[in-house]
Amino acid sequence: MAEITAEAAPAAEAARTDLRIVVLASAAGTAFEWYDFFVFGSLLTIISRNFFAELGPTAGQIAALALFGVGFAFRPLGALIFGRVGDLLGRKAAFLICVSMMGGATFAIGLLPAYQQIGVAAPILLIFLRVLQGTALGGQYGGAAVYVAEHAPEGRRGYLTSFVQCSAAFGLTTALAVIFITRRWMGENAFAAPDWLGGWRIPFFVSAGLVAISIWMRSKLAESPAFRRMKDAGQHAKAPFREAFGHWPNLKLVLIAFFGLMSAQGAYWYTVFFYSDVFMEKFLKVEGDAANLLIMAAAVVSAPLYVFFGWLSDKVGRKPVMWIGMTLGAVTLFPGFVLMSSAANPALQAALARTPVVVTADPADCTLQFDVTGKTRFLSSCDIAKAALANAGVGYSNRIGPAGQPAVVRIGDVSVVSVDGRALSGPALKTAAGAVTRSIAAALARAGYPARSDPARRDLWTVLAVLIVFTIAATALYGPMAAALTELFPAKVRYTALSLPYHLGTGWIGGFQPVVSFSIVVATGNLYAGLWYPVVFTAVSVVACLLFLPETRGRSLEA
Repeated sequence: MAEITAEAAPAAEAARTDLRIVVLASAAGTAFEWYDFFVFGSLLTIISRNFFAELGPTAGQIAALALFGVGFAFRPLGALIFGRVGDLLGRKAAFLICVSMMGGATFAIGLLPAYQQIGVAAPILLIFLRVLQGTALGGQYGGAAVYVAEHAPEGRRGYLTSFVQCSAAFGLTTALAVIFITRRWMGENAFAAPDWLGGWRIPFFVSAGLVAISIWMRSKLAESPAFRRMKDAGQHAKAPFREAFGHWPNLKLVLIAFFGLMSAQGAYWYTVFFYSDVFMEKFLKVEGDAANLLIMAAAVVSAPLYVFFGWLSDKVGRKPVMWIGMTLGAVTLFPGFVLMSSAANPALQAALARTPVVVTADPADCTLQFDVTGKTRFLSSCDIAKAALANAGVGYSNRIGPAGQPAVVRIGDVSVVSVDGRALSGPALKTAAGAVTRSIAAALARAGYPARSDPARRDLWTVLAVLIVFTIAATALYGPMAAALTELFPAKVRYTALSLPYHLGTGWIGGFQPVVSFSIVVATGNLYAGLWYPVVFTAVSVVACLLFLPETRGRSLEA
């Protein structure tokens, strides 16, 4: 049997396909796919109004956040499907299929009628397209990371694969830029309109051109040299699933990757770049374009940091750089969000301290407002009261009330009695719930609670500084990750074994982070309670990485 050794082989083989072209095509294609995915996440508030209009603002927001998570939930399936394709047929074939599938699904979202036009069929079609998006993205990352790593010389592997990592920043920045420009050009009302002329559709249509460029660039690439030599020698995987997950040494590496890296990556990264946007818009009442600009600025700052930390991992090792990043993230989330709140809406923080809000309700009347289908209506008196407060961005404390009695919201010296909407429907339900919401809003205004963040009083530079600290932690964790994951697994099952833990972490832990954190806030009334979700998952990785993750810098990819 032919022997596969030569450590210098990747660099020699790369001469057939210029290394710069390999990195550029892989990173650009990944950026375009991230663009497709991030457009949806950045338009969640508008999607909630246009596709879940019947649920009301808070339940609609939860449904849209849950649908954001649904796309991520299918990423592990895509990882398995396309990981198998990549280990059997080659890296190039797998990610060409992925990018075509992602682009088609994204373009189709821009063509969807809204709920106001076709009713319940609109969210059903949207869910289907999100499933396609998530499945496609599940096969993308592993292919790009493995392809670049298998071309890269050993001493530059962290640096070169970091360009795949920073492609997420370019995708997010491009998505936010297209949304921001379209929003300013059309005006908010025209941009958010549910009809066929709604400007929110334009960013989805832009993806068609980006995907065409990506397909053209990737079609010019040759197959990975490591895979080509394995296949020529008859050493490529014949049964990737069994070899990756049915063989304990490989399965152990999958578990180490998941608990030691991906738990933190999924929870922390999506808190920084998605939940912070939701938090600013929904709870701090910062207008959408200002929040988008802040996240976009953080994403721009992140791009060179991914490359820096990838380069640093070539010098000092992957493990210490990533461990410091996740540890910094875990210890700064709570104080960072508190500081961000004080800077973005000081009037709200002053009102919360001066006139606390108390909800007195029967605990049996209150539910955790979490639903991944978007069909559940939360209509108890407690749910209606808490939804109104969450929509106003107001924190509150909870008191146990008498069994069977309606919830009461106390704001200063004003008490608002909520209504049980479960026995109502149609106009009667809308009128009753609306009356409660208006009464709460009036009491909040009387107590000095602001309806929006005041541009004259807020300090967005401090908000940006907090986001940059978060970004440093996120990039230190993510920058070296492609190299570390690629080096962790044997070549013959690398695509499959790498992709599954990556997409379980980013797909299930990360994808559902915004909706779980938002639901925790609505249930508890504590604006910061949702941060326990990323802190706990990140802490798991801090411990597992320190104890179980091996250092992989300097490993041969063909041993």
